[in-house]
Amino acid sequence: MHFLDQAKIFIRSGAGGPGAVSFRREKYIQYGGPNGGNGGKGGDIIFEAVAGLNTLIDFRYTQHFKAPRGGHGEGGDRTGAGGEDLVIKVPVGTQVISDPDEEGYSDVLADFTEVGQRITLLRGGDGGRGNASYKTSTNRAPRQHGTGWPGEERWVWLRLKLLADVGLVGMPNAGKSTFINQVTNTKAKVGAYAFTTTKPQLGVVLHKHREFVLADIPGLIEGAAEGAGIGDRFLGHIERCRVLIHLIDATADDPVEAWRIVQGELEAYGEGLDEKPQIIALNKGDLLGDELMKDIAKDLKKAGAGKAFIISGATGEGVGKLLDAIIPLLGEAAAADDEDEEDGAAGDKPWSPI
Repeated sequence: MHFLDQAKIFIRSGAGGPGAVSFRREKYIQYGGPNGGNGGKGGDIIFEAVAGLNTLIDFRYTQHFKAPRGGHGEGGDRTGAGGEDLVIKVPVGTQVISDPDEEGYSDVLADFTEVGQRITLLRGGDGGRGNASYKTSTNRAPRQHGTGWPGEERWVWLRLKLLADVGLVGMPNAGKSTFINQVTNTKAKVGAYAFTTTKPQLGVVLHKHREFVLADIPGLIEGAAEGAGIGDRFLGHIERCRVLIHLIDATADDPVEAWRIVQGELEAYGEGLDEKPQIIALNKGDLLGDELMKDIAKDLKKAGAGKAFIISGATGEGVGKLLDAIIPLLGEAAAADDEDEEDGAAGDKPWSPI
């Protein structure tokens, strides 16, 4: 999991090439003067968001990225070739983050939210001057030249936060994978045991001519906000979701307590997760009678959860009404985002990579 949603890499832009020391030498021209050209500029380090990538696993095998240096200047006042820029391709939703300081704070250097977005993170060094540029009225044959400016280098962290409209949260074995398989064409792994899902899943829901992206987040356990079961990493994936579906297993020993645990983790994590519009879905209605399901829904309402939709992810019962309720919430959330767009500020709280 470590290499799926975060990775640490070293990046270095190319150094500038050295300038040339050269003199014009032609027949019948005894003192042609200096004609050494400047060195070429080093290659830049550029990040680009591309489609088709969903994890950062490629950076497990390649962790050092170095752009080539600029070419040497040449005689005849010819400038050296520029070093080729190095383009590092990342999934949409990736943030490039500085290494945390001693207090654990870091800065977001780049945030990729759409396909094709490109950001030059490190600029290549300028090329050194050739001896032709050092010629003066008193120094007609300089042998001085510049060696080229060094490139920039640093360690950075890549962190992937999924971009989805709706986030699906709940305790392990709440039926999230079955639900996402029901409403999308995603083939998420399903099993009758906890932690079937070990990485976030994305699917596209088409409902009544409306389309939105749904993210299935691995099950949360108590202490997730502090990192238990790397739950803080899972919670990070729903920071950008506009609406949350809180799925509760109606067959659990205590559905109300399960709701309280997940709700408490959302509040403990912060970043406004507990303030997002949320729909409560009481799942596995096909396994219990209607009366018992209604009683559990009433208990949830009394506990402060609000209205709970009774559904079955396996049979699809009640799912349509649940999706009906999501559509207007997405519209309201989108309008709120337009009025108060996030500025993507970095370092609001300490971030400690694992």
